[in-house]
Amino acid sequence: MANISPVSAAVPRLEGKVALITGGARGIGESMARLFTKHGAKVVIADIMDDLGQSLCEDVGLEVASFVHCDVSVESDIENAVNATIDKHGKLDIMVNNAAVIDPPKSSIVDTDASDFERVIKVNLTGMFLGTKHAARVMIPTCTGSIIAIASSCGIVGGLGTHAYTSSKHAVVGLTKNVAAELGQFQIRVNCISPYLLLTGLAKELFSDSQMSKIYYNMKGKPLEEQNVAEAALFLASDESKYVSGHNLAVDGGFTVTNRLF
Repeated sequence: MANISPVSAAVPRLEGKVALITGGARGIGESMARLFTKHGAKVVIADIMDDLGQSLCEDVGLEVASFVHCDVSVESDIENAVNATIDKHGKLDIMVNNAAVIDPPKSSIVDTDASDFERVIKVNLTGMFLGTKHAARVMIPTCTGSIIAIASSCGIVGGLGTHAYTSSKHAVVGLTKNVAAELGQFQIRVNCISPYLLLTGLAKELFSDSQMSKIYYNMKGKPLEEQNVAEAALFLASDESKYVSGHNLAVDGGFTVTNRLF
């Protein structure tokens, strides 16, 4: 019997591909940028955090990573980021719409400011729409590409986040499905990833240490890590998922399908 070796992490799964990652300067975006380049991709990091983004590119290697300033709620910024990617690399194979914000938690919808709600929707939903729109603009002529949106467990069940954040992430899932239905005729795949709560980044800004220690995980003793989300994105970006589209991949350890009273 022939020996069958497992796929090694050393085997590049994105060799020759070009990826644009919004919100790529830190957190999940940074983890994706590092993993994608390890697997042979050229990465363009789009973010409003110029210093962090440029520093990450230098750390990863300027031969494989570059930075462009981008506020995803501004269409001209998104258009420029996509055009800059095409100018530098001649194509765009992978678009990751990752940039997001969250509003301060309030005890009641009555206390929620409309301005906070609108700000979250503008970044989390309109930003995803704009990134998808301009990625599609350059992918349709080539009839190829993978568009990935980072949604959330808050987009599957209620009661996990603020009204604005939860609404935005539910809408991202719907947008993903609708665009997948349209772009299938061009062999462009559109998917989203719904991670559970990460104990980094936005969570640390919103919750105290004592609150964080009480967070429920279905995978006992194993909190979600940014690398887990990056690996899910790697699958959806690679040719291994070439017939997967319109899918919402939950990276939550089974949280959203589990009865916690069991």
